[in-house]
Amino acid sequence: MALPQPLLGLRIPAVAAPMFIVSNPALVIAQCKAGIIGSFPALNAREADGEPPLLDQWLTEIETELDRHNQQNPDRPAAPFAVNQIVHRSNARLDRDIEICHRHGVRIWITSLGAREALNEAAHDCGGIALHDIINNTYARKAIAKGADGLIAVAAGAGGHAGKQSPFALIREIRDWFSGPLLLSGAIATGEALLAARALGADFGYIGSPFIATTEANAIAAYKQAIIDGTAEDIVTSSLFTGVSGNYLKASIERQGLDPDNLPESTPDSMNFSSGSSKPKAWKEIWGSGQGIGAVTAVEPAAALIDRIAAEYHGAGVRLAQEFQE
Repeated sequence: MALPQPLLGLRIPAVAAPMFIVSNPALVIAQCKAGIIGSFPALNAREADGEPPLLDQWLTEIETELDRHNQQNPDRPAAPFAVNQIVHRSNARLDRDIEICHRHGVRIWITSLGAREALNEAAHDCGGIALHDIINNTYARKAIAKGADGLIAVAAGAGGHAGKQSPFALIREIRDWFSGPLLLSGAIATGEALLAARALGADFGYIGSPFIATTEANAIAAYKQAIIDGTAEDIVTSSLFTGVSGNYLKASIERQGLDPDNLPESTPDSMNFSSGSSKPKAWKEIWGSGQGIGAVTAVEPAAALIDRIAAEYHGAGVRLAQEFQE
């Protein structure tokens, strides 16, 4: 199946994952200008009570800057951007945020923690496509049945709310019946990993944690340094903080006075996107991260990170082709 138009013309087959708190307009703009799809969670745009919706302002800022870039660089246009919607009953803003994205004609919608037909219809009505996060083949089938255009396979090793299945198994099972857009998430931090995702059958790699340690990211210095210092052994899987199993940096758990090796479990009923919980707050105090951070060695601009991944991706392809011929 041919890819839909919003997913065409990228510099490399990569989409930047939306990260709570971390992803902001500056990071999205830098990602798009460097040739990959940038994204952010709609919930990151939080305004004070009584103020106009910040999401509306963010979308205008991103659209204006990318339009300016495209006019100045007609031979090197920016990639489109995506907005992530959390489709969970605790998200009281969902209907409002859907209306704002529809009004702006957002071209790529990413949905998580629930599939809703009305949201997919809103995306289609304004000329967009909907990509849905899934962690297994059962959820993948449900998402497509409800009108999603593509899937984001969140496999073992991904940051935040991650799945438990090997990408080798998950991608194969989905490709047995689905030929549409398929993204792979899970420890993709190098060009070699991106090429491997393509070899498995994914159309794109979904890259998150490396962008935490970029100059544009909305992350405190300690978080960025923990990404640089960390390796796969520093990732802890727990459901305590949101009610859904997720991957977090051990250092952030220890900073809150908790033992990362002895965390109690929680349930989806405890999930809360408000600020009223007494637990350490996921994403703000407990830092999400995937297992690929061993490849991150310094804080750098997003464009430099993308340059590095692109060079590795093309270099790995050439190297494998040469080895095969030999």
